[in-house]
Amino acid sequence: MDSKKLALLCREFADNRKAEDIVVLDVRKLSSVTDYFVIASGTSEPHLRAIVNEITDELRAEHEIRPRVVDGTMQGAWVVLDFFDVIVHVMRAEARARYDLEGLWGDAPKVKPRSAKAVKR
Repeated sequence: MDSKKLALLCREFADNRKAEDIVVLDVRKLSSVTDYFVIASGTSEPHLRAIVNEITDELRAEHEIRPRVVDGTMQGAWVVLDFFDVIVHVMRAEARARYDLEGLWGDAPKVKPRSAKAVKR
């Protein structure tokens, strides 16, 4: 699966669990580490868990894709799912404001979400 499609699927799955302020950044021209960041906020530990589980469970079930690494904890307010070409950051609002990934990667263009009808699985 190409990295843009994977990033948009991660965005869609986060949205399924009502993640807030979901942003997909295209960092291909800025980073040699990954192609896309998906950044999403959750409101509580159970909400973070629901978002992370939705992304990992759906990608595994529908596409046999698993993250290479999962780092962070729900209690730590920031979980990172590393799919190599796509890195997903699921964060509490306080952590997101403190670390300001969108500001740090401010030169990266935002990727617009596809319409629900255009998504092909």
